[in-house]
Amino acid sequence: MQTVLSDDQVQFKHVVHRFFDTHSTTTAVRALAETETGFDPLVWSQLSETLGLTGTHLPEQYGGHGFGPVELGIIQEEMGRTLYCGPFFSSAVMAGYALERFADDAAKTERLPQIADGSIRATLVLDDLNHPSQVGRLIAADQAGALTGSAPIVLDGCSAEVFFIVAREDSGLGLYALAAKAPGAEVSAQDSIDMTRKVARVTLQEAAGTRIGSVTPQSLNRFWDLTSVALAHEMIGGASRLLDETVEYTKGRYQFGRPIGSFQALKHRCADLLMNLEFAKAATQHAGFCLAASDQETIYPSMAKAMAADCFMEMARAAIQLRGGIGFTWENDTHLWFKRAKCDEVLLGAPYRHRARMMDILQETQDVA
Repeated sequence: MQTVLSDDQVQFKHVVHRFFDTHSTTTAVRALAETETGFDPLVWSQLSETLGLTGTHLPEQYGGHGFGPVELGIIQEEMGRTLYCGPFFSSAVMAGYALERFADDAAKTERLPQIADGSIRATLVLDDLNHPSQVGRLIAADQAGALTGSAPIVLDGCSAEVFFIVAREDSGLGLYALAAKAPGAEVSAQDSIDMTRKVARVTLQEAAGTRIGSVTPQSLNRFWDLTSVALAHEMIGGASRLLDETVEYTKGRYQFGRPIGSFQALKHRCADLLMNLEFAKAATQHAGFCLAASDQETIYPSMAKAMAADCFMEMARAAIQLRGGIGFTWENDTHLWFKRAKCDEVLLGAPYRHRARMMDILQETQDVA
């Protein structure tokens, strides 16, 4: 199994780094956060069509590039580092993985190429984003495919063109496709502390969906692993950016005639933050390598999500504290990462849920043994 990035992956990381450094500045992030859709169509076109990032992790037979969780993690890390505003996670990651894991062959052939090339912006409608065992309680489908129920949090719901909806059926869960503006579907923007990632509430009242696949517990757990690791990479990117800028701030901020970074208390605090970051980064990278190597269920994706969430949240708190009064101001950018950290912490399950999930997997493994 792979343990470090290859030379090609390192070069790919440099390319992605340069792109988001140029197109996702904090000035651009602040401007997009004030808009309704929260993304720049031109930048979306460049990253999907010119660079082909939206199809990086999707199978070649369905229009993707045939890479996997490691390469997707590289993209997500750079997006987290720059707080990229756009529907990449909702469309390419959530909707893309849902189609790959849940949809039938005909639906994959028809719809995955549109996700891979970015020509369609989609999002996944799950009635619960906390734990796979909770999915399917609020949205139901009848035998004719009419969907009724609601999902309180849908990523980029207001800018999506297509919804892929997981709904409860008589004998399990099914995946349905529905045009975002279809009769019976109501989308309402929701306020969020994270202005850089738009969310909406989707309410369905006998909306006529098209059934395109089945969702089994095994496929749902695999989907949760893949998306959790992708999100963990985003959090690692954000935490890395916060640490870099905080260290630079302590070097340039003078008090008592010397840089505050020269004081032992701050040195030790920054060293502890770096240690926590390296532990979380190693766990996240290892989880990506495990997913790329095998379909077998392991504890590592949940470990990565829990550790990355704790690391990002602690880093965001420390970044504000170590800046003193300036860290609390609107003009300082630190609060943007703090808000993303708080939302990412609970998205796809808070750390305690992932630790409980790890224990469940370990218990199942022990019972089988």
